[in-house]
Amino acid sequence: MSKTTNKYSPEVRERGVRLVLDNQGQHSSRWQSIMSISVKIGCSAHTLNEWVKKAEVDSGKRAGVPTDVADKMKALERENRELRQANEILRKASAYFAMAELDRRSK
Repeated sequence: MSKTTNKYSPEVRERGVRLVLDNQGQHSSRWQSIMSISVKIGCSAHTLNEWVKKAEVDSGKRAGVPTDVADKMKALERENRELRQANEILRKASAYFAMAELDRRSK
């Protein structure tokens, strides 16, 4: 479960990213484009910049792990952790019942 809340809807994120990518030529740098648009959509420039970078990774224009792959890895890691915990519980239960069986036989 995520510890942060998503303050902005996916539509706002997509619109902000699209505006930055479409209007880059109207500004002297990408950062100025981001600064201008972040004020209009009501988020920080840093946040909008992160959205743009993530969109570029997801589209293959920038190196990195795409969102869908990262989500799948996170789910698999969670499942792996849960399975390890279940195995540990079963191992301990098996040892407990084996000892109980040995105690029963020795009496």
